[in-house]
Amino acid sequence: MKKIIPFFICALFSFVIHAQNVIGAWEAFSNSENGDRLRSVVIFADGYQVIATYDVATGKFIYSNGGTWKLEGDVMTEKVEFDTGNSERVGTETSFKVIISENEIKIVDSPLKLKRIDSGLPGKLQGAWLMSGRIRDGKTQLRDTSRPRKTMKILSGTRFQWIAYNTETKQFMGTGGGTYTTRNGEYVENIDFFSRDDSKAGLSLKFNYELIDGKWHHTGLSSKGNPIHEIWSVRE
Repeated sequence: MKKIIPFFICALFSFVIHAQNVIGAWEAFSNSENGDRLRSVVIFADGYQVIATYDVATGKFIYSNGGTWKLEGDVMTEKVEFDTGNSERVGTETSFKVIISENEIKIVDSPLKLKRIDSGLPGKLQGAWLMSGRIRDGKTQLRDTSRPRKTMKILSGTRFQWIAYNTETKQFMGTGGGTYTTRNGEYVENIDFFSRDDSKAGLSLKFNYELIDGKWHHTGLSSKGNPIHEIWSVRE
């Protein structure tokens, strides 16, 4: 038993280090059948991940999926919560072997190699968040985040993506993402893709943000120019 314990501790320590190494944003490039340059960005937060593929030149949205993830040794397991290409994958799990280094994730038996964009820094809002309420006309309207209909936003140190979906009906409602900054109470989103309207790619939206009792209060004007005051809660 004394010989097993050190091995267990080392294995656990290795798992923690590898899991922490995954946190952040990663990217890979490919070409479409038409020769268009495509960019895929993966964001890993604690327990949750998302990937989005879009046209580099036009911002045209191509594909996205995401959900939960866990890493056991060199095997990563993802449970799908949404998939824009195949809704029947929602609720299923997929496992695959990975080789993780400081700046690269390689999927074993696959040509896919992800290069690191950031490691979760410097963004102050890094993590997975769920829309949990709004304030309208001075009245707070809270939302049950445990329900199947979710609006989730995942942020690394420099990248963000939001997704609206329903795990019960397997419906996907929309997504958008790009880069972001947080400085002096100002949160700025630079949109790289927006599934509902490709013309929004290239826009920069400025908001005020404040963390109140652990909740992210997000105020400003939406992409349609409407005033918003959203409340986001860390996804457990």
